[in-house]
Amino acid sequence: MKKKLGSLAAVGAIALLAAGCGEAPTTGSGGESASGGASGSASDLKACMVSDAGGFEDQSFNQAGLEGLEQAKSELGIETTTTESSSNADYAPNIASLVQQNCNLIVSVGFLLADATGQAADANKDTQFAIVDSTVDPARDNVKPLLFDTAQAAYLAGYVAAGTSKTGTVATYGGIQLPSVTIFMDGFVDGVAKYNEETGKSVKVLGWDKAAQTGSFTGDFEDASKGQNTTQNFIDQGADVILPVAGPVGSGTLAAAKAAGDVKVIWVDSDGYNTQPDYRDIILTTVVKEIGAAVKDAVQTEADGQFSSEPYVGTLENGGVSLAPYHDLDAEVPQEVKDGVEALQQQIVDGTITVESPSTP
Repeated sequence: MKKKLGSLAAVGAIALLAAGCGEAPTTGSGGESASGGASGSASDLKACMVSDAGGFEDQSFNQAGLEGLEQAKSELGIETTTTESSSNADYAPNIASLVQQNCNLIVSVGFLLADATGQAADANKDTQFAIVDSTVDPARDNVKPLLFDTAQAAYLAGYVAAGTSKTGTVATYGGIQLPSVTIFMDGFVDGVAKYNEETGKSVKVLGWDKAAQTGSFTGDFEDASKGQNTTQNFIDQGADVILPVAGPVGSGTLAAAKAAGDVKVIWVDSDGYNTQPDYRDIILTTVVKEIGAAVKDAVQTEADGQFSSEPYVGTLENGGVSLAPYHDLDAEVPQEVKDGVEALQQQIVDGTITVESPSTP
């Protein structure tokens, strides 16, 4: 049974399960940070986290994971320690550093940390691990994957993109071609196809061929200029709604879309309306992953002595993924599109529609 994080939110409203937005830990030497927890039943627990190279201020999945850890600290009275990676070479030593600091649970944020996490788990059987957006192969008894079926919510986003496009062309691209990235793109493409099927229109998607699993990638999650160039290329081809799945690289998409005028962006992970306030007028919606809630839940189970290596999978049904509100652009989404999204979400939840991706967890 996949553990439910909360009840299903109404379409266009996020179930803000990851409500913790505590202050970032105080940075110490070596890029690490620590903060002592208040006294409480779990005060002897030490939960730790290592970011990927995007860092904890990526306004995306690393930051969302940190917020979940900070919420667990606030509510459970635990001790937390974090370490931030600057490159792939930092992953193994950063995890080793947390092991040496006697962390009971270490959360790795991102697919790229899978190998280092698995190796550390093998070498430290008494330490529990959780990893966001990935499994470890082979599975380990002391590693819990925190996964998200974002294709489901991205399907709704694709439908919205097609239904609001004025040019009949939309686009998507990724940072690195990883399953946790392409799953968004798969769902988005299928959502556009569903809109075309229902309306008889032929909205085109640039940047991703689902059948061939090939498309546009910038090659990293850090260089915003690559995102800006990729986006401008899409705009030059007529795209007026764009979905970047690229962490901080997506800020380049926001800049290009803002400069172009009449181009909208669909954000990912955390609601872009909140994390990108300077671009609220062009953010149509967000494909949300409740990473913070999943991290908090993993810490809670460790504190309760109920750690399990069974993967958590966030879905539309359990509230682990969702489509954010349209916020300031609500009036630009036709009512028939809103109604269509609501109907599709229910059909996905009840199993009438199955959103498929080669990367579905």
